[in-house]
Amino acid sequence: MSKGPRDLRLYVGLWLAMAAVALVVAPAASAHAIGGKDAAFVAATMGPDPFPFMYLGAKHMVTGYDHLAYLAGVIFFLYRMKDVLLYVSLFSLGHSTTLLLGVLLKIDVSAYLVDAVIGLSVCYKAFENLGGFRQLKLEINPRIAVLAFGLVHGFGLATKLQELDLNPNGLVVNLISFNIGVEIGQLIALSVILAAITLWRLTPSFARLATAANALLFLVGVVLAGQQIAGYFITGG
Repeated sequence: MSKGPRDLRLYVGLWLAMAAVALVVAPAASAHAIGGKDAAFVAATMGPDPFPFMYLGAKHMVTGYDHLAYLAGVIFFLYRMKDVLLYVSLFSLGHSTTLLLGVLLKIDVSAYLVDAVIGLSVCYKAFENLGGFRQLKLEINPRIAVLAFGLVHGFGLATKLQELDLNPNGLVVNLISFNIGVEIGQLIALSVILAAITLWRLTPSFARLATAANALLFLVGVVLAGQQIAGYFITGG
């Protein structure tokens, strides 16, 4: 079916938006690192202080562009709430596990490399949504993939915390509080994303632009991964 002028304008507009997102995300992708006053507060904490750490966790997730981009891809074609809850729960199980173990066991992983894989996880999900794996005749269990990428995203959170001067006194309580905050932030952000996608599905443009939207998501993942890989080589890891 040929595309009318209106459809062509929509596609052109979306591809221009892709370029704009690439320019915006590139410098902002690392903006959700814990720094400034938040880092100073963590360094000054001498014992259990659950509520501030809960706030930090929520703030980190709400400003975590890479995490939210991946989750947007996960729920993009999920129409039943029970499926949304299942996949989000698997993701939460994964990132909660490695967030806690990564810090407590002091697992030393390059933050740049972990964040690069997180960017690639966005590409992976977008490629899956585009039917790429079906075209390649690859059968990958999406539930296992979400859990596995959740583990990677948790390491991303752990690397951010390990960059700070964490006091061992009250560390477990503060880590659990931070993780609870992450879940709260994820719930808030995901609710907004899900509401937006659900409303979009009610319009004719969803069927026309779903493919282009996932192409945009793929581009975002490329930008995120590329920035981190560049940072790894520029800083020497």
